[in-house]
This record gives sequence, C-alpha cells and structure tokens, in this order.
Amino acid sequence: MPSPSPHHVSLDVAIMGREFRVACPEEEREGLLQAVSHLDRKMREIRDAGKVIGLERIAIMAALNITHDYLAARPPEPDTRVYRERIDRLSAMLDQALAQQDNLF
Repeated sequence: MPSPSPHHVSLDVAIMGREFRVACPEEEREGLLQAVSHLDRKMREIRDAGKVIGLERIAIMAALNITHDYLAARPPEPDTRVYRERIDRLSAMLDQALAQQDNLF
C-alpha cells in the first residue's frame, strides 16, 4: 500500500476482530472511525442473530442492510416531468400576460 500523502492519516481499525489499515484525509478521520464502529456493530448484530455464517456473508448482509437504510432515508428523486409541466404552465401564463401588456401600448 502506498504511503499516505501529508494530508492523509493511516489508521489501524478493527472490524469483527480483524485488523485493517486504512488511509483517509485528516479531516475525515472522525467520520471514518464512526463508519468503522457502525459497520462493526451491524456485523456483530448479524453474527449474533445466528442466521448468517461466515465473515464474507455477514459483511455482505451488513452492506445490504446499511445500503437499504441509506436509500430509505434519502429524499425521493424529484419527478422532473411534474416540474417541467409546471414550468410550461407558468411560461404560458407569462406569455399571455405579456401579450396583454403589449396590447395596452
């Protein structure tokens, strides 16, 4: 692994008792540690439930659970069709108002 740049830190973290060395920007250190803690907790919950066996399978289930939670918490994508129709209506109203204004002069 290449050595981290001067603005990066190298951290040794543990997930499910296994050690990993991770490089990250100095300003993201706390966020990375929180992510490691969250992942470790999720993986241990899955392991302790006893329904999934094997570190790789536990990691995949944790990733799926975390991704599902993330996607469920995101605001829905805007319906651009609705906005386009609204803009078209407003544009038509504006055109009509300007046409009436032109008739006054």
